[in-house]
This record gives sequence, C-alpha cells and structure tokens, in this order.
Amino acid sequence: MSVFVLVSGPFTDGRIWNAVADRLRERGAGAHPVTLSIQPDADLETHVEDVVRLIDSLDTPQVVLVGHDYAIHPVLGAADLLPERVARIVHLDAGLPQHGEPALALVPDPVVHQLLGADGSPRPIPPPGPQDWHRWGSTEGLSASQLQLLSRLAGAQPQRTLTQPLRLTGAAAVVPTSGILCTAGGVTVEVIEALVRSGPPQFRKLADPQVGFFELATGHWPMLSSPDELAEVLLRAAAGEGRRLAVPEGEPPFLRPFLMEVPERPRVRSGRVDVHLPEPEEPRGPWPAVLFVHGGPLPPDLIPAPRDSPLYVGYARYAASMGAVGAVAEHRLHGITDYARSADDVTEAIELLRADPRVDPERVALWFFSGAGLLAADWIAAPPGWLRCLTLTYPVLAPLPGWGAVAPRFRPTSALRASGRTLPPLLLTRAGLETAHIAATVEEFVAAAEETKAPIEIIDVPHGVHGFEIHDPTDESRKAVARAMRTVLAHLRS
Repeated sequence: MSVFVLVSGPFTDGRIWNAVADRLRERGAGAHPVTLSIQPDADLETHVEDVVRLIDSLDTPQVVLVGHDYAIHPVLGAADLLPERVARIVHLDAGLPQHGEPALALVPDPVVHQLLGADGSPRPIPPPGPQDWHRWGSTEGLSASQLQLLSRLAGAQPQRTLTQPLRLTGAAAVVPTSGILCTAGGVTVEVIEALVRSGPPQFRKLADPQVGFFELATGHWPMLSSPDELAEVLLRAAAGEGRRLAVPEGEPPFLRPFLMEVPERPRVRSGRVDVHLPEPEEPRGPWPAVLFVHGGPLPPDLIPAPRDSPLYVGYARYAASMGAVGAVAEHRLHGITDYARSADDVTEAIELLRADPRVDPERVALWFFSGAGLLAADWIAAPPGWLRCLTLTYPVLAPLPGWGAVAPRFRPTSALRASGRTLPPLLLTRAGLETAHIAATVEEFVAAAEETKAPIEIIDVPHGVHGFEIHDPTDESRKAVARAMRTVLAHLRS
C-alpha cells in the first residue's frame, strides 16, 4: 500500500490531518502528517527541509506527497530534491507554482499584503479568527465548532515562507501528478478544461497523461469537512486513477483569428493603451472611442499579451472600421488580489485615451470582458459624464466562491443597487452555456438592474460558451458581436 506524506496549508500543522490519517491507516496505507517549522525566521527553504527530513526518516522506497494550499510549495521543493523517492505529487486545492514564484502570489488575502508592506520587517502573520477563514478559501462544509478548532490549532505563519521564491531545477517534472479540486471554491474540472482549451502553455501541460483530476463537493479544508471522501480520493490518486484531460487539436483557441473579417488599421501604443484609428476617409477626429478591458486573471508572461491577441485586436479594429477609435487597455490582473492595481491601470489607460487629440474626451465607452467585469463596479458607482455606454461581455459580476480576497469595492451588483446616480446605458452579452458560478453572478446583476430600473440591454448567445468568440465562431456569435458593436457606437453618436 501507498505511504502518504501530508502537508497542510498556512497557519495549520499536522494535527489537521488526524481524521484522514486514521482512515488511511485503517485501509492499510501509511500516513505521516508534517508539522512545518513556525519559528519567526523560518522561510520556504526551511519548510522544504522539514518535508525532506520526514521523507528521509521513512523506511519506504517511495511516498505520495500531498500538498494542501501553500504547502504545495515545500512539497514541490522537496520533490525537486528527492524525485526518486516520490511516487506521486498531489495538489490538494492548490495552485501550480512555477520556479521563481513566491507563495504570496497565490495568497488570497489583501490584509497579508498590507502586513508585509507595513515596514518590511519579517513579522509572522497572525492566524485568522473563526470568522476570517473564508478569506483563505471556501469554508463550506465546516461547522462553527470546526472553524473554532481551526483557530485553536492555528499558529502564526512565518513571513519569509510566503515571500521567498520557489526554487526548482525541473528534476521532479517526470513525477506523476494528481489534482484534487474542492468545488465549493469555484474551481472544477470543467474550469480546468476551459483553461486547457484556452491554450496558455502553463495550462496545456495539465492534459499530460500522467495528470489525473478529482473533485470533492466541499470547501477548502476537506480534511475536516470530508475526511472519509478525501481519504478515498487519496487512495485512488495513489493508484493512478483520475480524470484525464485531452489536449485540443490544432491551433490554441486564443491564437485563432478574430471571428469576423476586419481591416487592419494603424495602431499607436501609448503607455497602457493601444489605439486603433478609423479609416482615413472618415471625418477627421476627434472621434468617439471604445476602450476594451481584457479579462483575467491572466499570467504576467502570457504570449501574446492580451492587447496583442487576435481577440482584442479584432474588437479594436472592428470599432475603428465603424468610425470610432478602438483602444485596448493593458492592466495587471494576474491574481484575485490584483483588482485594485488593475483598476488603477484601467484609469490610467482611460486618462491617456481621453487626452489623445484624436479622441473626443466626452464620448467614450468602456467594454469589460470576463473577470474584468468586477472592475466595472467603480464606473457604475460613480459614472462620469463622458461615459456614454458601459458594456459587459460574459462578465463575472460578483466575486466567485473562494474569492474572499476581492475587496467589497469590486461588486458591480452591489454598486448598481447602491448607486443613486443616473447611469449610462448598460449592455450585457450573456453566454447561454456559461459556467454555473459565473451565470449566477449575471442573474443577480440582471435582477438588480430590473429592481433599480437601470437602462440595460441584453444580448443572448444561447449556444455560446464563455469566450464564445474564440471557442464558437458561429453565425450566432458573429451576429451577437455585430449587434453589440452597433449598439455601442449608436450610444457614442447619440
């Protein structure tokens, strides 16, 4: 039978695994929870050494390394040092950290960033109280007494464990991998498949035959909420089971041409905004403008960058072909803790666009896609007079499950209900086959718009999925994009 080394996320120690370890041992497996060092000067390398030390102490040829949340960092570091001792790496509701990335990049709590930035001292991060664990992941399935238990067992997290970059040589790249997704947090196999279909290289490797996936219908701490189910899934993962994903054939969807033929137009880059200019025979400016705000979160090293991708370049050229400046904003939405920074980037792009002498600063539309939909909240809460239309395409309109890090400011539905101002026209394009969690945020937004009598127009794409322009470039999709563009330009010209 397999021997499991169990490593838990921030603030917790080996005691959190007691119920799961008991069940694994009852099935004949070995189970060895790890308690990571908590001294204030401990760093990520200290935790890697903790895991290595435990593996070295075991009289077994190989172990299954299980990393929950933050612990996937020391687990990967240990596997990199001892690849011959690791039979499988299990990501338990954990990310996919790469070489050089600190764990802080995946920590969903802006309070942590404030603590780290206070004075630069390596102060340990205090553990959450029972009412605060939701900021670190979905607490679905946990009773009030279990949340109290989490806090009683919790200890401060040494700061350097989160800020020190992960160092990997690639030695463990050949080790089979499993992913266990706790679906109450919003990440499902369906979501992972969508990421694989979208084509970014860091996600395509998830379709490797050595990678298997499982789902648990619970929150971020399944060792407490679902110990029986977790033990069973761990045994199945160790046996090499799990759902495999297929690599889509042909060109990655995000590299496909725009779904409509649009003429190439001159493009001018200025800071955070690219402007695509109308045809020369159009009346000389100043022209109205549409600023397209790409979705996310997206990795910072994505190639091509969103403002160079066929999708957003296509939208901008389409607007330019119809007599308006088509502009694409560059913003740094790389993680769910980045919304404030992204909002600043978008504001900077708008200021640059409105200052362009070829643009009429009093006739501008904003067009948000996907995860950037949360950024629309600022413009709904306090719409400026120059904003002639606010457009949302398959948007996320409230933080998804597990997105407790997103500040209350970025809730478009709440902003809509609270706004006492006259709103510009709202244009919403809905994908009929949208993922359930995103669709729920859209339904709530539409209900709020009806309650507040907001000026909203809805374009439905009944057979469209999220990102239908690249995944389903059908006549239905083209008609929806054409109608949306005509509507936006009509508002700009009225």
